[in-house]
Amino acid sequence: MLKIKNIIIFASGNGSNAENLILKLSADKVKINWHVFTNNPNAGVIKRCESLNIKCEVFEKQLFYNSSLIEQKILRMNPDLIILAGFLLKIPISFINMRFSIINIHPSILPKYGGKGMYGDYIHAAVIKNKELFSGITIHEVNHNYDEGEILFQKKIKLEKNESIASLSKKINELEMKYFPELVQRLIN
Repeated sequence: MLKIKNIIIFASGNGSNAENLILKLSADKVKINWHVFTNNPNAGVIKRCESLNIKCEVFEKQLFYNSSLIEQKILRMNPDLIILAGFLLKIPISFINMRFSIINIHPSILPKYGGKGMYGDYIHAAVIKNKELFSGITIHEVNHNYDEGEILFQKKIKLEKNESIASLSKKINELEMKYFPELVQRLIN
């Protein structure tokens, strides 16, 4: 009998990683119940989920930190995996203490360029400003500190001499689209 996996995705923005994960992993032999949450009522992930016929629940930031409502929903869903895909809020300790596996993708080679306020183009601008030779992605477990959980996977790319924020962002996005679903697939199989 086919085991059904419960996967929760938290996203705050465009939703390209969430959509890519849903499309690629739904094509696999594993049956997945997707649950998507966002703290941003204008997030692109909402429309992407609508087009995929996946419910995306919007919640208010203060409920995330000051209410057990979302925690109760998560406990009822009994997720096999919780994925942060462009989610900008810090995960409450109460979530981490639930002992569900929570992973995040970060657009740099951690530990460099991690922490509060380091996301998206802010990272790419800092990488270029500091004349780094490499950048890349890191997929890591989530703990009580931003971007400090155990590293599960990293992939580096070399920066060109004339690298721009836009060109670096495009390269990083390509890495995310290729490697994030592969790692998630390994974790749930």
